[in-house]
Amino acid sequence: METPAHPEAPQAPSGPAHPVSLSPSRASDFMTCPLLYRLRVIDRLPEPPSPAATRGTLIHAVLERLFDSPAGDRTPDTARALLRPEWERLLEERPEVAELFPAETGAAELAAWLADAEKLLESYFRVEDPNRLQPAERELLVTTTLESGLTLRGYVDRVDVAPTGEVRVVDYKTGRAPSRDFEGKAMFQMKFYALVIWRERGVVPKRLQLMYLGGGGQIVTYDPDETDLLAVERKLQALWQAIQRALETGDWPASPNRLCDWCAHKSLCPAWGGTPPAYPLADSLN
Repeated sequence: METPAHPEAPQAPSGPAHPVSLSPSRASDFMTCPLLYRLRVIDRLPEPPSPAATRGTLIHAVLERLFDSPAGDRTPDTARALLRPEWERLLEERPEVAELFPAETGAAELAAWLADAEKLLESYFRVEDPNRLQPAERELLVTTTLESGLTLRGYVDRVDVAPTGEVRVVDYKTGRAPSRDFEGKAMFQMKFYALVIWRERGVVPKRLQLMYLGGGGQIVTYDPDETDLLAVERKLQALWQAIQRALETGDWPASPNRLCDWCAHKSLCPAWGGTPPAYPLADSLN
């Protein structure tokens, strides 16, 4: 399973929190399993780093830095040369990722893990020539507050703007492209970003582009319109209302699904014989 490159679950407990905004990742959490949303957003339980998620973070960092080089120098060799420095930077920012590679076998495992990262970078160059691009924005925090008061926020990997003004929103994925049955779910994140950009800048992005680097590389695109984005806005409003009801009642049901085996909180899930911690906002229940 692929995990977002911008993990929003905290790495250490810092007390319960009352949600004040919605991001694509957290919206997806609630739709997948309300209990997962609660444990991540309200209980703020720590989650151990995973090799796949950490590799995704590393690849995103390399592709962001790649565009610091001038056009013509954005080559596979340049990207490979960025891997080690970006790994060292990640270790400084998030020391807990060092536990992925134990001292006894760490050197060999790290070398194999970085070799897999190199293959993903090779896939990137098969599906796109970065020398022909000059992104307008990279790793951009986008945020807007709707008329209802709901704040939407998220990080966009890349925004391209054509000379004629058309906007393309690009997101890198280190997994394989989903089947058609799951393509819509994957594109929900991109429509979320498009909605935020539209509400904040008054421009509907011309194209949404998911760039999958697993399996040799594949690009999936979608061209949204205002009708699409209004439907997303209504869905998010309804989702936020459901979250508010759960906050008021303390009812956060578990929803067993195909992702349970990758969940860091499976041992706490009643669907798997576990017991969640006491609800930290119990004093505020109606």
